[in-house]
Amino acid sequence: MPSSAVQTIARPEPASHRLTVLIALGDAARAEQLADALASDGLLPTLAGSGMSQVADVALVDEAALESRAVSPATPCVLLSRRAGHERPAGNVLAMLPASADGQLIAAALRLAASGYRVSRVGQSEAHGDFHGEPSEDETPDDNQPRAALSPREAEVLALLAEGAPNKVIARRLNISVHTAKFHVAAILIKLGAANRTDAIAIAMRQGLVLV
Repeated sequence: MPSSAVQTIARPEPASHRLTVLIALGDAARAEQLADALASDGLLPTLAGSGMSQVADVALVDEAALESRAVSPATPCVLLSRRAGHERPAGNVLAMLPASADGQLIAAALRLAASGYRVSRVGQSEAHGDFHGEPSEDETPDDNQPRAALSPREAEVLALLAEGAPNKVIARRLNISVHTAKFHVAAILIKLGAANRTDAIAIAMRQGLVLV
């Protein structure tokens, strides 16, 4: 998509707004664990079938939930899957994460999806809605490319991740907001198919994306 089609929208959400997350997972224990983690990250999780309202800003699902249509087709989703990294997100699934992904990565991916930001491992990144922060630079998907295709900004963030920099340091070094830094970190981890930051650096080193 041409760069002119993606614009920075300086319109942050009200501080009082908390994204509502519908959690529809077959593993009830995992769902409850992630609900606690997401609540700690400032999100408002609701377990599917809890009797509460099933209307949500974004949903966290597994394959069973997609097949059973437990989530409205209009709701953007993050899919926890053992196949994450091998298939492109499609339909209302805007990101795929490993089933073992940690709570912080899942929370960041949910925020990406809620903003309409689709991310795939092979480097296809598209902003389908307003991106509150700094949008990723244009990238051209290449199915023959064995490595994750990162934008120039994501490459800078990855280099700082390899140095062990937290989000606040990344934001300060690159002169971006912490919110935007979180978005870039989430996009990198999703593209690499990593479960967490440590896993991302290991994958990036194997692919020759960073030298440590």
